[in-house]
Amino acid sequence: MNWLLVAAGAAVGAPLRYLADRAVQARHDSVFPWGTFAVNAAACLLLGLLTGAVLAGAASEGWQLLLGTGLCGALSTYSTFSYETLRLAERRRCGPAAANAAGSVLVGFGAVALGSQAAAGLWG
Repeated sequence: MNWLLVAAGAAVGAPLRYLADRAVQARHDSVFPWGTFAVNAAACLLLGLLTGAVLAGAASEGWQLLLGTGLCGALSTYSTFSYETLRLAERRRCGPAAANAAGSVLVGFGAVALGSQAAAGLWG
C-alpha cells in the first residue's frame, strides 16, 4: 500500500512541476531557470512543513509518503536543476550558473528550515 501512496503523490507532483515551471518561466525574460528554482524552493518548504508535522504527531506516516516522498519528490527536480546549471556554464553564463547552484542550495535549505520551524510553531 505504501508504494501506491508514493505513486499517487508523484502522479500529481510531476505535472504540477511542469505546469508551475512553465508558468513561472513564461513571466521572466531571462536565461536564469526561475521556474525550476521556484518549484524546488516550494517543494522544500512543503517538505519541511510536512516533516515537522509528522515529527509533532500532527500528520501520519501515510501523509509523509503521499506528500513528502510522492508529491515533493516529483515536484522538486535535482536532475533538471543540474542540467540547467550545466547548460548555463556551457554557454559561458558563469554568473547565472553559480547563482543557480549556490542559490538553489541556500534557498532550499532555508525553505526546509522555515517549513520545519512553522510546523514546530503550529504543532510543536
